[in-house]
Amino acid sequence: MTTRIPQDSSVTTVIDGCHVVTMDDVRTEHESGHVVVEGNRIVALGAGPAPEMPRARIVDGSGCLLTPGLVNTHHHLYQWVTRGQAVDGTLFEWLTTLYPVWARLDEESVDAAAQGSLAWLARTGCTTSSDHHYVFPHEGGDLFAAEVGAARAVGLRFHPSRGSMDLGESAGGLPPDSVVEDRDAALAATEAAIDRWHDPSPDAMVRVAVAPCSPFSVTADLMRDAAELARRRDVLLHTHLAETTDEEEYCRERFGRSSLEYVADLGWLGDDVWFAHAIHLDDDGVKRVGDSRTGVAHCPSSNARLGAGIARTRELRDVGARVGLGVDGAASNEASSLLEEVRHAVLFARARGGPQALTVRDGLDLATRGGAAVLGRLDDLGSIESGKLADLALWRLDTLAHADIPDPVAALVLGAPPPLELLLVNGEPVVERDRVVTVDEDELARRAATVSRALLTG
Repeated sequence: MTTRIPQDSSVTTVIDGCHVVTMDDVRTEHESGHVVVEGNRIVALGAGPAPEMPRARIVDGSGCLLTPGLVNTHHHLYQWVTRGQAVDGTLFEWLTTLYPVWARLDEESVDAAAQGSLAWLARTGCTTSSDHHYVFPHEGGDLFAAEVGAARAVGLRFHPSRGSMDLGESAGGLPPDSVVEDRDAALAATEAAIDRWHDPSPDAMVRVAVAPCSPFSVTADLMRDAAELARRRDVLLHTHLAETTDEEEYCRERFGRSSLEYVADLGWLGDDVWFAHAIHLDDDGVKRVGDSRTGVAHCPSSNARLGAGIARTRELRDVGARVGLGVDGAASNEASSLLEEVRHAVLFARARGGPQALTVRDGLDLATRGGAAVLGRLDDLGSIESGKLADLALWRLDTLAHADIPDPVAALVLGAPPPLELLLVNGEPVVERDRVVTVDEDELARRAATVSRALLTG
């Protein structure tokens, strides 16, 4: 049974008697081990019982598996309140259905959506989440501040990307003109978000990235200027790329080359860049992404839901690309479970490349070390090692669903989603006994339903 841990950074916490999967460089595991946390950092770990620490808070990890917290590298939090729409449509059909709804977003709806989505991510083992927010209705208010506030309320580590679109329908783009911005205004707002929210420190709870939306909603000038801004301010760059065959056809017709060739010419390759999806890459494209150490957010559930395809995860990893997992927007992945993405990443890779394409530990690596590498946080996140931040997930595996599976990692990845006994973020509890403790889940559900009805009925 887990002892309730007060949110006090001076408390020493010991998680004892669990199977520890460190995900360190050599994938060290302890069949029965312990981890000691002081403040927001891991200070000790090892096999066997923890040493006597009379003033520590002890968490009994018997029957549990301890992993690093999972890292979500691509999401659209605002979509939590517009789930279940265009459920059988293509990406472009889905977008054209939902853009008019999203044009009514405001601070209240984004706060409700972001808190609900982040709370559910926490329930699925996520300790760090990125977000790509690119819809800014002209009268919507400060939506970026709303989602940062939501992340603080839930208690997750947060990497919001300030997105933008300046290519509306009247100029040949996909989104309605009511949700696109003037290029200079978008760049100014992006830099203001960096000034206000970005924290470059190792312990950072919030870091901001620059994220024009996609080749079919952003002009070449904005893509180029955004890259210059990000590098001048030393922050990361993010965008959607090569998600569907429709997008590839659009880029070849409009720009005379593939989506990857197009953005590469605009300065969008490198270890400070990560792409969402990157499904439709040819062999040369895969090699260019790997050679440049560009990152990829692999979103298997959303890609399957929209019929977009299966990313070449094994090949991308083999050539040196940094690959993590993302749930993608909640309106194209209604489950929004980061643990489910681990399972789907493994299964889809095997469906494409055979049973050795990804092992179960490779899948967990994508969600931990891989995600931390994509977001530039591998020095402090992604593995259980002394000195790293105490972002930890303790999974209960001694119930009917998992008790007879001898390999706990196989149980976690291939079995049904287990109860989450404890989730620590920055050393503080966010989930205990499969329930979020920082916010009221029932109240969030009521708020989300109310906001959703208002948005969908206009």
